[in-house]
Amino acid sequence: MELAETLPLLPLSSGVVLPGMVLTLALETDEARAAAEAAGSAGGLLLLVPHVEGRYAKVGVVAEVLEEGQLPGGPPAISVRGIQRAAIGAAVPSTGQALWVQVEPVDPLPASAAAIELAREYRAVLENVLIARGANRTADRLRAINEPEQIADVSGYSSDLSLTQKVEVLETTDLEARLRLVLGWARESLADLTLRERIKTDVEEGMEKTQREFLLRRQLEAIRKELGQLEGAPEDGSPEGYRERLAAKELPEGVRTAVNRELDRLERTNEQSPEGGWIRTWLDTVLDLPWGVQSEDRLDVEAAAKILDEDHDGLADVKERILEHLAVRKLQSERGLAPVGRSGGAILALVGPPGVGKTSLGESVARALGRRFVRVALGGVRDEAEIRGHRRTYVGALPGRIVRALVEAGTENPVIVLDEVDKLGSDYRGDPSSALLEVLDPAQNHTFRDHYLEVELDLSKVLFLATANVADTIPGPLLDRMEVIRLDGYTEEEKVAIGRHHLLRRQLERAALRPDELVLSDEALQRVVADYTREAGVRSFERELGRLARKVATKLASGTITAPIEVEADDVRTYLGRPRVFFEAAERTAVPGVATGLAVTGAGGDVLFVEATSMEGPEGLTITGQLGDVMRESAEIALSYVRSHAEELGVAPDAFSGRRFHLHVPAGAVPKDGPSAGITMASALVSLLTGRPVRASVGMTGEVTLQGRVLPIGGVRQKVLAAHRAGLSTVILPERNGPDLEDVPESVREAMELRVAKDLREVLAVALEPVEASHVEVIAAA
Repeated sequence: MELAETLPLLPLSSGVVLPGMVLTLALETDEARAAAEAAGSAGGLLLLVPHVEGRYAKVGVVAEVLEEGQLPGGPPAISVRGIQRAAIGAAVPSTGQALWVQVEPVDPLPASAAAIELAREYRAVLENVLIARGANRTADRLRAINEPEQIADVSGYSSDLSLTQKVEVLETTDLEARLRLVLGWARESLADLTLRERIKTDVEEGMEKTQREFLLRRQLEAIRKELGQLEGAPEDGSPEGYRERLAAKELPEGVRTAVNRELDRLERTNEQSPEGGWIRTWLDTVLDLPWGVQSEDRLDVEAAAKILDEDHDGLADVKERILEHLAVRKLQSERGLAPVGRSGGAILALVGPPGVGKTSLGESVARALGRRFVRVALGGVRDEAEIRGHRRTYVGALPGRIVRALVEAGTENPVIVLDEVDKLGSDYRGDPSSALLEVLDPAQNHTFRDHYLEVELDLSKVLFLATANVADTIPGPLLDRMEVIRLDGYTEEEKVAIGRHHLLRRQLERAALRPDELVLSDEALQRVVADYTREAGVRSFERELGRLARKVATKLASGTITAPIEVEADDVRTYLGRPRVFFEAAERTAVPGVATGLAVTGAGGDVLFVEATSMEGPEGLTITGQLGDVMRESAEIALSYVRSHAEELGVAPDAFSGRRFHLHVPAGAVPKDGPSAGITMASALVSLLTGRPVRASVGMTGEVTLQGRVLPIGGVRQKVLAAHRAGLSTVILPERNGPDLEDVPESVREAMELRVAKDLREVLAVALEPVEASHVEVIAAA
């Protein structure tokens, strides 16, 4: 049929007509009725254009009016058949009410091989959709359509496509693109139908299975009732099976009574009741506990000491305490004595910075004692039920971590590491640290009751090792129940030994290198420790060794070098790049008003610098660096002491008039607190006011009073090791901390000058540079 250049436009607001479709359209608006009347003058043709979301589609369909009539009890209507797509042009003037537009027919191109294949696949998918919905006759009629254009436009009849999707099909004039579009939607519809059918089938089968099982169980109960007993072995989960397991266990009398009571309840419980599952879970948990099962301790003290030394270098205090425990157990065994006061186990707390081997030490202790090892991670735990378990009234209740650790270990006397006990939290669900009080109390833990089990459990034979980075965040009552052993970090010599004996070997294995392919000298290991790490532990050290091993492995794999590779101190930079650690004390303290202090953080000991300056302005003191209240008070005390002893310290009396002082501790993003920076702040102020710089090699720590007395502080070993790592050669400590220097490794004591002072004047005499000739007159300000 030859098309006219202009046709009347009939907008469609609730449907889309594609070529080949025959539909009846109700003429409900004046515009629609005018367009239908105008079709007579256009040879019975109309342009049907969807009008969606306030816009006309770019492409319409030229349709032939087949019949005009009246809907029963409704508006007039016409029957139309879509002929072909046409692009909409500009509107043209007309005398009637109808809108006439120019049309440009879109002639279909011959179908490509890909389009023919897509049409076949689309037709097959549509047939499956129709069959799944029971429309078999429609599927038969679909098989009679062979033209790809017609197959693609069949989508106009689909109820699965929205109006927007049908408009997109109309506007897609390329046949292959149109087929891909409708094929994707048809696949989604088929997948949805398939899923619904599968769910329906599963539900029906599940109902049939449940009914069948119910009937079979009722028949089985009737058979058991007639026979009086069940022939053959009891089923798992049956009361008879649990009774057999109970008979094979050596349970305390109270526990046995509780198990029998639950078994009686199980026998009275209907098979369909969920309570039966809860009772079985409780019985499984109780019977899985290692009642009466213990590992035999290895009582050879020398062999245990050898194992501990093989696994860890240093850590003498911990090893000594473990060997003491083992020696006592050995004497008790040889002399036939029972542990006094139920003290068969031990409760130790290993406190120290990250990377010193606290957690791995627990595994080594278990191997030395011949016991099982279990680790319980407590970092971030905020729910008391994680320790004591949930009460059985809650759905999905479980025992606490202590009970689960015993089940995992399979013995009553394992080594349990309570990792990161200092990072326990608390909220509305309870306080886990309070729940640990009973677990870690030797006088109570032999009758520990888990909320889920509600039977007494003996934990007195367990060796508990708690680990923490700092003891300050552990609640006092909990800390009081543990024997605290502090691990304050390693010296450079100890780190080199650890790297030689443990870390390097492990990193060579991870890099797929043999021990003879990469050899590092002790000087190279020391260079890695000194120039690339500054830490109390050895984690960063191990990472750097791993990086070096991977560099060597890469060169070996590429054929750049050949084994063996020997790395000396000067070769380290070739593999690891520029050094990452610098000794900045000399540069920072080169000007008056800067002093080097020592502190203890969660990562171990560290050095910090205190800077002081003054300026004209209202008298007073500004303190920055995110300091806590105690540290702020130390700054006020230091300034008050310097002002009250100005003449004695060589400071001009008018040095404070009209001047404001500012104390700053760098690394402002890190919170800091504590009294041990008192003498450091006082030294920085005196240095500023006298113009005498603080010696670059001196670090100091101590609390100061208004009378200038230097009071003792904690963490001496960690602070001295930090000063040694930072390259300082002299450390000033309070006189009352003198005995604590015995805890410092001998190699560090020999390498450093450790001075003690009881008065701030003694500190200043050591810390400040001597008065030069150019500074005979006292300066008023820096």
